[in-house]
Amino acid sequence: MRIAIVGAGGIGGFLAAALARSGFNVGVVARGAHLDAIQARGLRVESTLGAFVVHVKASDRLSELGARDLLLLTFKAHQWPALLPQIAQAARAGAILVTLQNGVPFWFTGGPALESVDPGGRIGDALAGARILGGVVHLSGRLRSPGVVEQSGGLRYVLGDPDGTRGGDAQAVVELFRSAGLEPELDANIRRPVWGKLVNNVGLNPTSALTRATIAPMLADSSVREIVAGLMGEALAVGRALGVASLDDDVQTRMGYAARLNDVRTSMLQDIEAGRKTELDPILGAVLELATRCRIDTPLIRTIYALTRQLEQSVLGMQAGQADRPAR
Repeated sequence: MRIAIVGAGGIGGFLAAALARSGFNVGVVARGAHLDAIQARGLRVESTLGAFVVHVKASDRLSELGARDLLLLTFKAHQWPALLPQIAQAARAGAILVTLQNGVPFWFTGGPALESVDPGGRIGDALAGARILGGVVHLSGRLRSPGVVEQSGGLRYVLGDPDGTRGGDAQAVVELFRSAGLEPELDANIRRPVWGKLVNNVGLNPTSALTRATIAPMLADSSVREIVAGLMGEALAVGRALGVASLDDDVQTRMGYAARLNDVRTSMLQDIEAGRKTELDPILGAVLELATRCRIDTPLIRTIYALTRQLEQSVLGMQAGQADRPAR
């Protein structure tokens, strides 16, 4: 099977390397210095699977990788507009698409598009009829330097068919992941694990960005822990209204899961520290939009969303100002 990883950062880079090491034909879409390093020296990984280097075809354009049977989509959700035309072309050629991104995926509602995730329904329209699978990543990854990926936190992936017509595709991808030494699971109701991870992201990601703290010190501070738990509780309430969170999945269960995570920088904290746009809308914005549809009040999520949005705008503004400053 010819595989493309679209977004070869910490999560996608590790996945690409694991599959390539197992002998699969893998190509990656990357950018900038990271792309240059992969093309020049290969992709180096330090991970649960060990430390190794793989050499894969790499480009900043999916079309330059040639025909691909499977696309693993690990880019940030706000990058959809730039990548959609190329992904849609691959989908029309029959490629399977697996969304492995934080936040609410574009296919989640199965109805009117969420403006926070798919403005104007452009993604859904462009990929109507495509072979789409959903996925949840339960591990951590980061770029230590261009061409070098660090992974930790296990090897678990949950995969499934959102609409009940692609069960064979889902099973094939599970088997492919397993043959690469990963630990995939097949879930017949993929929306539930997607929402379960989203609940944790709603609690941990913006709080870490605002406090600039990793997970362990946040949860060790009783006042901050209370905020994290409050955010999770509101997200669970929305999930129950949507039928994607059970009564058994409560705040204490989610907090316990968070406490077992490695003490890492969340993806949103990494983006703020690097001066990049965050996944604020796919994570918090989508929950707020769905809460409005369900007529559920989420005051804490609304407050934290506003504060994190202001932080992001300030950071991006500072980055733009530095870029415009004349060199001396």
